[in-house]
Amino acid sequence: MLDIGLQEMLLIGIVALLVFGPSKLPELGRMVGRFLREFRRASDEFRSTVETNLHIHDPDPPGTPAETDAAAATAPLPSETEPAWTDPADTPVEVADAGEPFCGARSGRLFHRRTCAWVTRIPEVERVYWKEVADPRDLGLAPCPVCDPG
Repeated sequence: MLDIGLQEMLLIGIVALLVFGPSKLPELGRMVGRFLREFRRASDEFRSTVETNLHIHDPDPPGTPAETDAAAATAPLPSETEPAWTDPADTPVEVADAGEPFCGARSGRLFHRRTCAWVTRIPEVERVYWKEVADPRDLGLAPCPVCDPG
């Protein structure tokens, strides 16, 4: 961690012995040990809080690449007449109400047509809707390259 060798450790020990004296040295060692233990406990607590808030160790939501790869491995092979790959923009998406025709994620950089298949990947609570193409463009968002909302 610090790359301190035996000679450096001996030098530090001798200086500490001279500065603090033989009676204070055990007490100083206990204080350093307590400090390191408290520091480690606080850093572990901070790390677990950050991981909890960022949901780092949560299982992946449905439709992740790992699940789709597993589903693709068990799915029958496509026939020669079927295309091997389909464009997500060609996939029909059910739209509950006609509402605003454009959608994007709150913290995202792209906006989509509401019928774009990529919209299903945005959680409902994170979605923002717009009536006109100019609204998301004014916010600095780029159009989706798949559905090309304009």
